[in-house]
Amino acid sequence: MRMSQAKGGGFFFEGFDKMAHLGFFFVLSVLLFYGKISYQHNFGFRTLTIFKIILISALIGGGIELLQWKFFTYRSAEWWDFGCDMLGCFMAVFSYVLLHKLNFDENKN
Repeated sequence: MRMSQAKGGGFFFEGFDKMAHLGFFFVLSVLLFYGKISYQHNFGFRTLTIFKIILISALIGGGIELLQWKFFTYRSAEWWDFGCDMLGCFMAVFSYVLLHKLNFDENKN
């Protein structure tokens, strides 16, 4: 039985799983950026930081899908889930770049 076919409909809808993947990976990536900024003790823009966070998120998302494909019989791996994971990560990267630009422009004036 699919979530959207459960009795009473409830909170779940078609595509809820994809929204959850996107949201969780957005939050994960934002927290990784926050941790890196706190560790650096500054808000400096570093391309290597962005690359590392994308790589960590891709490894986690890919690992989850690999586990679902090979080890769990009641779950299935989907490319769309991995795509939504990466979309959430890229949303966080965009937010980081945008906030860095705003902060840099604010400090310049």
